[in-house]
Amino acid sequence: MVLKSLFRLLILLSALFFLTGCSDKIEPGTTEEKPTATIKAKIAIAAVSNQPFIYEALGTIAAQDYTTLSGKIMGTVLAVNVKEGDLVEKGEVLVVLDQRQVAAGLRQSRATLEEAKKSLTAAMSERDAAQAGARLARTTFERYQNLYSQDSATRQEFEEMEARHLQAEAALARAEAMVLAAQSRIKQLQAAVSQAAVSKKDAKILAPYDGIVTEKMISTGDLATPGTPLITLEKTGGFQAQLVLPEQHIQAVRIGQAITVSIPDQKIIPELTGTVQTIVPSADEKSRSFLVKVTLPRTPLLRSGMFARVNIPVGETGILLIPESAVITQGQLTGYFMVDDTAVVRFRLVRCGRRFADQVEIISGLKPGTRYVISPEAQLKDGMKIIGIL
Repeated sequence: MVLKSLFRLLILLSALFFLTGCSDKIEPGTTEEKPTATIKAKIAIAAVSNQPFIYEALGTIAAQDYTTLSGKIMGTVLAVNVKEGDLVEKGEVLVVLDQRQVAAGLRQSRATLEEAKKSLTAAMSERDAAQAGARLARTTFERYQNLYSQDSATRQEFEEMEARHLQAEAALARAEAMVLAAQSRIKQLQAAVSQAAVSKKDAKILAPYDGIVTEKMISTGDLATPGTPLITLEKTGGFQAQLVLPEQHIQAVRIGQAITVSIPDQKIIPELTGTVQTIVPSADEKSRSFLVKVTLPRTPLLRSGMFARVNIPVGETGILLIPESAVITQGQLTGYFMVDDTAVVRFRLVRCGRRFADQVEIISGLKPGTRYVISPEAQLKDGMKIIGIL
């Protein structure tokens, strides 16, 4: 009984203590703020700078030297020794044409030449005989002329000798004309023989230089005629970018100017620096544009027909640039750390444009005069205080 009474007394005292504590008022007070983290970083002030204004022209890669080989004679194609993509050396036989017709023409020309030489020999013999006859007739005429002057020959005899003399001179002139005609005929036939011999060599189409076959337009068994395209050959090593430049920018380029060329569809080809080689002086009447050719350095990666972008400086313009290291990518967002007047960094979104070496053009999101962090550390977060180092 005594224990139960003590237990009840303890419970009553505990309840009174709890009620007394709950009745006390809580005095107002303040909660201490956690100190803001501070970090050191290099900062800069955004400013507009003058940069070259680049006109991006679209171009096509082409070989500096290329040739379309064609036949000079008529004949059946006996052999085509190459195909597209083959590398060939200068003097290599590419196509062989049937030369039987040409060889027959050469034999006929040589035979005709031999006949003409025989005719010349005969004409020269006739000329020699005519010369002898003319000398005799002239001597006889002179003798009778003296006799007639001395009244030792009749006038009829003198006139007969004069007529024989004139006839002999005319015969000599005809003989000499025949010799000249025969000599001229021989020269013509000699030229024909030489042409036939050259035509025989033309039955083999040779590579004019070291190159690569880009197109084969004929096959074995086809009939080749003079002027028929057979093979297209590009000289190896040398390529150029051909572009069309609008009239308003033609004064911005000059012969020998260095220009950068990129191949956007071929990432393994680095940006190339070419040299303006040709500026076609006349513009296209419809587009009012000029054709410009830019010689490119030798590289085995280039191919004819590749798409190219050619960057041509056409003046200067003011643009806002910041170091590429200042641009931060967070997921799908691109921005930078701005430093406000209280030295607190704030993450701000930006829209970037072109890149110039290690700098980036800012199109929107950053104004000139704004302070920003050049190379933010990984631990730098929005809202941190910064000790800026200019």
